[in-house]
Amino acid sequence: MIEYNKIYNMDCMEGIKLLDDKSIDLVIIDPPYKLDINKIKKPNGFNNYANDLLDLKDGFDLKVLDLLISKMKKINIYIYCSKRQILELLEYFKNKNCNFEVLTWHKQNPSPLTNNIYLPDTEYVIFAREKGVKLYGNYHTKHKYYISGVNQVDKKKYGHPTIKPLTFIEYHIENSSKEGDVILDCFAGSGTTLVGAINKNRKFIGFEINKEYFEIANRRIAEAVQNKVGEAN
Repeated sequence: MIEYNKIYNMDCMEGIKLLDDKSIDLVIIDPPYKLDINKIKKPNGFNNYANDLLDLKDGFDLKVLDLLISKMKKINIYIYCSKRQILELLEYFKNKNCNFEVLTWHKQNPSPLTNNIYLPDTEYVIFAREKGVKLYGNYHTKHKYYISGVNQVDKKKYGHPTIKPLTFIEYHIENSSKEGDVILDCFAGSGTTLVGAINKNRKFIGFEINKEYFEIANRRIAEAVQNKVGEAN
């Protein structure tokens, strides 16, 4: 039985099937990106970065979205993606009669991968919601873009190559859910979305197939809960 406020070390497809239908208020996911690795030349000093890209080049099966839709009360989802995935995701949600936005994360200090391409300084987020799903938040949380560094500190601290900014994730949570709602991240990685849910007084469920990242996420969750208790005292 899947419980709230826990992360599970399991494949997302299997984990999602265990959820009750119409039980999730909001989904935030950072699935594998679809990348054209052949156009990326490894620059000196950035071999590790390029190797990380190689692990993410194939994207993810859109059948995951079919499963997620059956578990959400109404379609309400943020999906981090590469440029090559934007069209297929927009087409998918257009066929579901959803409203959508394309949000962006702009990096101030991107890696210098410039071999016949623009700098990799922008990542994309597809936000789709079914008609009738309300958008909350305020002037400060509802910008369609977020600007920051590339999270080198968090990458080193938590050992995850594609960690996302906690503040931006928290904006998604504030804009698209209410306190006490259930947030799902089935590609939980190092647990950024789950920490954001704790900070914003939401329930959460996470799935992460990688044992190392699962353990890192558990530590981050414990730290976030402890900090929350400290603030209350």
